[in-house]
Amino acid sequence: MLVCIFSASLLALQGTARLLIRVVSLITSTPQVMKIDHPRVHRQACLKIVLGLLSVWFTVSFGCGIIFREWLDANAPQVGNAPFGFWMAQQGAIICFVLLLLVYAFLMNRLDVKHGYTEHK
Repeated sequence: MLVCIFSASLLALQGTARLLIRVVSLITSTPQVMKIDHPRVHRQACLKIVLGLLSVWFTVSFGCGIIFREWLDANAPQVGNAPFGFWMAQQGAIICFVLLLLVYAFLMNRLDVKHGYTEHK
């Protein structure tokens, strides 16, 4: 049973790592302005960004703070005097949330420019 839980958690972390790589590649690429666009395409891209960032947030807050806490306490270095799993539950999830807000704002601004929904004339 423990092996099943560990393998499932490892698969979740691998999926999160792939998602983070995709987010970084979206951040580093330059946006291209589209001339003719349908609002549905913009909305689908918005939903992909939101769902991707929510899954990262869920994995960090719920996974690292609750599911993997004992494993992180045993295998990860301490942060100050606190075990890493405890630190992730108390501070790491909040820091991750703030960073995800910044990434969301950046990606949504790029998406709006790409689809022609800018505030500048």
